[in-house]
Amino acid sequence: KHFALGSKPIFAAKNAAFAPALSRSMAFDLAKRQDGALDVGGGLGGTSGVSKRTDRRCTLVLEDGSVYSGQSFGSEISVSGEVVFNTGMVGYVENLTDPSYKGQLLVTTYPLLGNYGVPHCPEDELGLPAGMESDRIQTTAVICQDYSHSPSHWNSGKTLCQWLKENNVPGMYGVDTRALTKKLRVHGSMKGKIVMDEDVPLRDPNQLNLVAEVSTTVPRTYGSGDVHILAVDCGIKYNIIRSLVAKGIKLTVVPWNWDIKKERYDGLFISNGPGDPAMCEETVANLRWALEQDTPIFGICLGNQLLARAAGCKTYKLKFGNRGHNQPVKDLLTDKVYITPQNHGYAVDHSDLPHEWKPYFVNINDVTNEGLVHVTKPFFSVQFHPEASGGPEDTGFLFQKFIDKAK
Repeated sequence: KHFALGSKPIFAAKNAAFAPALSRSMAFDLAKRQDGALDVGGGLGGTSGVSKRTDRRCTLVLEDGSVYSGQSFGSEISVSGEVVFNTGMVGYVENLTDPSYKGQLLVTTYPLLGNYGVPHCPEDELGLPAGMESDRIQTTAVICQDYSHSPSHWNSGKTLCQWLKENNVPGMYGVDTRALTKKLRVHGSMKGKIVMDEDVPLRDPNQLNLVAEVSTTVPRTYGSGDVHILAVDCGIKYNIIRSLVAKGIKLTVVPWNWDIKKERYDGLFISNGPGDPAMCEETVANLRWALEQDTPIFGICLGNQLLARAAGCKTYKLKFGNRGHNQPVKDLLTDKVYITPQNHGYAVDHSDLPHEWKPYFVNINDVTNEGLVHVTKPFFSVQFHPEASGGPEDTGFLFQKFIDKAK
C-alpha cells in the first residue's frame, strides 16, 4: 500500500517501524486507513493534511485580465477588492483581524496557511478577545498556496476554514502565490475578485471611507490611572489598546470623527486604519487644532499619515505597500536600526516638510518615510507597528516614551 506525498509515492509496510518517519497526524491516519491511498497534497493545488481535494473550484481575476485558478476553503461567495500581499511567516489570525486590511484580498507569500488552526480566544482582562486585533475578520478574502485542512496545535479551537465560514469570508488555495506576488511587485497592487457561482464587478476600496466602517461609534474606556490618554479610533488594533493600558493609564477610545476639543486628556493617540488618508478630512481637521496645543501626540501607521496631513505634508499611494514582519527602519535621531512589522499602502512625502518637523524614521529598503517628529513640541508618529502581537516587538519602547511625555 502507499500514499502520495507531493507527486512521489511512498510505499509503506504494515508495521510500526514505518510510523516514526511520519508526522503524528499522518501516521495516525495511515494506521486507520491501510487499505487505501491517501492524498496529502504538496505543490501547487496541494493541501497539507489528509484530504481528497473535494473543495470547490474558484477563480481569482485581476484588473489586467490575469486569471488564477484554485480551490475554496472558506465561505463560497464571490467578492472583490484590492489584492495585496503579506510576507509574514506567522500571525495569520492577527492579520485577518487587523482593521487595516478592510476591503483587501490578502495574499500570503508564506506557502502554508492554517497549520495551527484558530486559537481559543477567551476575553482578556480588558474584555477583548485574546490573540485577536478586532472582534471579527476584516479582510475581504485570503489567498494562499497550500491550506492545512488538519491543523495541529495545543490551543487550536477550530480550523481556519470554519472560522472563515463563520465570518462569511472566502479563502482560496492552490494558487501560485509566488507568481502572483511577483506580478503585484512589478505592476503594483491591483483590483481583483474571487469568483464562485456569480460574477461581481471590480471595485477599489480606497475610494471609500473605510475608516468610518471599522471605527467605534461610541466612546469606550479601558484601564485606570492618573494619566488619561485619548485615542482616536481609525481602526485601532486591540494590541495597541493592551500596550497602552499595560503602562498603567486610563485610555478612552473615541470615533474617528469625534470632536476632541471638548475632551480633557494628557495625551492624544491616533491609531492605524485602512484606506486612503485623504478620506479622513474630519480627523485631519481635528488634528490641526491639536497641533496648535502643547499636549503630547503619538500616531501609528495611518495615524502617522493623518498627523502629517494635518501638519501640511502630502501623502501618496505606494506601488505595492509594505506588509510583513521584517521591515528594517532607521532611527534618524540615534542611528539605531530596528526590525518592524508593517501594514500600509500609503506613505508620507517627507521631501518637503514644514520647517518645524523632521523625519523620525526611514525605511532602509525603499527609503520611504517611517515617522515624523516635531522639533520643539511633544509630537511624534511612526509608520510601523510597535505593538505587533505577531512580532517583532523591537520598538515597543515607544509606548513608554509617549506616556512619559504625557505625565
